[in-house]
Amino acid sequence: MTYPLISEVTARAYRVPLPRPWGPEVPANHVIVCRVTLADGRTGTGFTWTPQIGAGAVHALLTQDCRDAVLGRPAHPETVWDELWAHLHEAGSSGITTMAMTAIDTALWDLRAAGAGHSLAEELGLRRETAEVYGSGVNLHYSLEQLTEQARRWKARGHRAVKVKVGHPEVAVDVARIAAVREAVGPDVALMVDANQRWDLLRAREAIEALRPFGLRWVEEPLRADDLAGHVRLRRETGVPVAVGENLRTVHAFRDWLTAGGCDVVQPNVARVGGITPFRRIAELAALWSVPVWPHLLPEVSGQLACALPLPAMVEDVEDASFAALGLLAGEAPVTVRGPVLRLNRVPGLGLRFDPARLAELAADGHAGPRPPVGEPEAVR
Repeated sequence: MTYPLISEVTARAYRVPLPRPWGPEVPANHVIVCRVTLADGRTGTGFTWTPQIGAGAVHALLTQDCRDAVLGRPAHPETVWDELWAHLHEAGSSGITTMAMTAIDTALWDLRAAGAGHSLAEELGLRRETAEVYGSGVNLHYSLEQLTEQARRWKARGHRAVKVKVGHPEVAVDVARIAAVREAVGPDVALMVDANQRWDLLRAREAIEALRPFGLRWVEEPLRADDLAGHVRLRRETGVPVAVGENLRTVHAFRDWLTAGGCDVVQPNVARVGGITPFRRIAELAALWSVPVWPHLLPEVSGQLACALPLPAMVEDVEDASFAALGLLAGEAPVTVRGPVLRLNRVPGLGLRFDPARLAELAADGHAGPRPPVGEPEAVR
């Protein structure tokens, strides 16, 4: 098969206000919409994402070095990814580099799947039609009343698993909050906690022991995300399962964690690892250790990935933070979430049709970055 050549890459960054801010310091998420045009005139729409930091740097790398490196290349996602990663390595093997690469990789997968008349999940190899969704919240800043109200919403929607933030300076406060959530959701709902790297080893041991009566399914990022040795020790000493991955950025990092026995669940974020191409490699690697992959955030894409994974996965759905909930999509979304079930809609390509009216509104309100060199990404091809 001959792949058409890439003739143009354009992108624009948008600051999208969150209906439920993730705390005073995170009132919005940043979404970069990317458009890759081929020599035969077809276009693919991709994206990358960062909640708070680096959108301007990612956009600059994407529209300068990334664009220059891929122009004239055959539009094959895997080969473009490998060549681009090698080319950009001087700027870093991950972080801003991989977030910029995600925009091009997702656009190329959009082209590949749509060209075959497939949804992304079908193009990757459909293994199941639905995935279970767990209720999740960025809620450490919530009052106890707000937190219990959220837990009751999850219970009412039928979620069989929920996740709550922990990491208050006083362990007793975390205990009181988790006790209230457990009471609200009942004894049969799986309960996970996410410390978001707030503990050191001493505090993590203390907190996990104090939370043990509530039957934690796992604790997420109890220590700094790059502290592999600490996680291995904590997992061994407490016996509580550990989940990591949203802040691991390369296949090599996931390999090291799996080899060392540092985790029980891996949670790659497709935007942070560099796109769909490396996500697939991480999933195949995890399957060799029989470690489940639960994609992090971004349910419109994560849900499709989950339905193509070797092992069944649960999908995280943070309240009001999906592309659809943020009002960014036009037409049918690629997935539908009803209560605890995510179902594929089999929209061709990635299925992300960004609403031009919504993007124009964000731009008019001063929530958009520089214009791309050739037009603005549109919702339709």
